[in-house]
Parts: sequence; structure tokens; C-alpha cells
Amino acid sequence: MQSVDVAIVGGGMVGLAVACGLQGSGLRVAVLENHLPQPLAQDAPPALRVSAINAASEKLLAHLGAWPEIVRRAAPYHGMAVWDQDSFGKIDFDDKTYGFSHLGHIIENAVIHHALWQRAEQCADVTLMAPAELQQVAWGENEAFITLKDGAMLTARLVIGADGANSWLRKQADIPLTFWDYRHHALVATIRTAEPHQAVARQVFHGEGILAFLPLSDPHLCSIVWSLPPQEAERMQQATNEEFNQALSVAFDMHLGLCSVESERQVFPLTGRYARNFAAHRLALVGDAAHTIHPLAGQGVNLGFMDAAELIDEVRRLHREGKDIGQYLYLRRYERSRKHSAAMMLASMQGFRDLFAGSNPAKKLLRDIGLKLADTLPGVKPQLVRQAMGLQDLPAWLR
Repeated sequence: MQSVDVAIVGGGMVGLAVACGLQGSGLRVAVLENHLPQPLAQDAPPALRVSAINAASEKLLAHLGAWPEIVRRAAPYHGMAVWDQDSFGKIDFDDKTYGFSHLGHIIENAVIHHALWQRAEQCADVTLMAPAELQQVAWGENEAFITLKDGAMLTARLVIGADGANSWLRKQADIPLTFWDYRHHALVATIRTAEPHQAVARQVFHGEGILAFLPLSDPHLCSIVWSLPPQEAERMQQATNEEFNQALSVAFDMHLGLCSVESERQVFPLTGRYARNFAAHRLALVGDAAHTIHPLAGQGVNLGFMDAAELIDEVRRLHREGKDIGQYLYLRRYERSRKHSAAMMLASMQGFRDLFAGSNPAKKLLRDIGLKLADTLPGVKPQLVRQAMGLQDLPAWLR
């Protein structure tokens, strides 16, 4: 039977970030992942799943030593524009005005994942176990006992659940989940635009939909996330290229001229989730296992990376002080801090989503005035910029 200090279940981006962050702490770490990652060829077309990585996550990835590898396929964006279709409501800002070199980067998830996997492979204290599927977990007084489907067993003083939105570990620990259906599906695709995107991330609210254009390295390529009612999303997925291109260009107010789809179109349902606890006896949850939010502002993975940053700091501190890293009593500090951040983000996304849903004239007027005020009132934009960059949520050790 193998014995480790920390077993991380799930070798996705957030789980690997925790593993890399614990390197050098004196703790033995194992990462259990179902699948071996597939590297992206340098000349491969952009992958469909991308994230808007903010400055806070960039700081973490740089600290972990994964950034030099990631930045080779990252597209920095320098401005953001949000508007409401057919109205005067809009807000935009850029990095230079507030003294920043960029607001964030649009990066394919596979690129971040591969860089972190490579980094974890170089960590002497980290063992990557893949493919490894869990069969059973038992929570003992001083350690947790994990049995894998191939019969292998290991013990750990702390188990970290980084196993995604449908977390098996969360269910095993009987942690209740609050969840709600956003009654929207997200359609993702890669789009070529007639006019260059100028490294600006754009988002438009139109009728029942929300459409985001995220600028990629090629000045005429964007990754889109189009949040639509389920039937409409399916209709757009099945539409011919011509029909799709036309509907997309119209929904986007022809902001970058004619749009043409360059990839397949994938659709997935949008659900908000919030675990009632982010920690328990010998267990801590991070990333999508703890919370999932609407992709409205592209903040999902950034929220997960800040979970990782906070947990790395907490576990290292407990170990340094000679405390039991798996005691719920001690893990509650991590839980309190991250539950607060996730709740704030979920509530603001939900409020935003409700305000921008539908075309009720009174609601439309309210949101247009709100956008206009945010755009013109002194002191509001700098706050919004800092929030978009994740600088409000940065743990002390990364500042």
C-alpha cells in the first residue's frame, strides 16, 4: 500500500496547479487522473475550449513555472467592450488608461493543462498516476484510504477533490450541492472575422442571448461563447454554415464585419453549482468540484485557480506549523475564504444574468442606464478593471 501526504483526485488544470504549488513543501503528493493528456501540436488549429486567464491566474501560473510554456500559444487582450443590442447601453475600457500592459490572455485549456502536466512531471515530490480510477474511499481518523479499480491502494492525510463539476469525491463525502439550471446552453466555435479584432474581448447582450467574442493570436480569429436558450442553441448548431454565419453577424451587430465559422460547433448545458461545504474531515474541494458559474465573464477557471492558490498557502502553512493538514478544524480557514469569493461571484453573475435576460422595456432601460453610469461615473471603471483582472481576489502570498 502506497502512503502519501496529499492525494489529489483529478489531474485537470486546478488539481495540477495545487500539486505544483506543494512542490518543495516537504509533503509527498500523488495526482490520480483518469486519462493521460494529449499534447496540442504547435501548428494545430485553435482548440474549441478556451479560457480568459486574468492577471491573478497568470501570477499563479508564473509562480508555478508553467507560464513560459503557456505564453507561446496565448493571445493577450488589451481592451474589453460590453454593450446591449439596439440601445445606448455600453461600457468599454483598455489597459493603457489604467497603466497595465494587458488585461488578460485568451488561452486554450489544453495548452494550460499540458504545461501544468509537464511541470508536475518535473516535481520530485509529485507522483502522477494515470490512468487511475477510484473505486472506493474511506475516511479514517488519521488518514483516508483510497482503493483504485485496478486493486491498488493508497493512504493520504489529505484528499483534494479536483474531479470536476460531477465530483465523485463530493458525492462520497455526502456534501450537499445547491444547483440551478441557467436554462441556457453555450455554443462554442472558432470564427474568422472580416475586420481585425484588435485584441479586444467583446460581449453583446441580445434578446434572449449573450454572445462573447474572445480574440485569438490571429488578428482575424476569435473564439466565441454564445449563450442561448436550449432549442435555439441546438438550432444554431444544426444550421448550415451560411445560416449560422448570417445569424452570428447580425447578433454581433456586424461589429467586426461578416463572420464565418472555421470549426465544428459544440453545445453544452449551463448549470450553476455551489457545494454546501468546500472542506470536510480529510477533504478539500477545489475548482468545479466546489462551484461552477455561468461563462458570462469567463471567470470559472480563474475562480478555480484562486482556490488552488489559497489551498496551497494554507496546506504549506499548516505543515510548517506542524499541524494536521487533514483536520477540518484547520481547513475551515480555506473554506471560509473561498466560499465567500465563490458566493460573491455566483451572486453577481446571477444578478447580471437576470438583468440582461429578455427584452422587457423597463428592464432594458434599467440595464442601459446601469451600463452608461458604469462607463461615465468617475472611480467605477478602475474598480471594474481590477475586478476583471482578479486583483481583488489575490491571496497575500501572490501579491
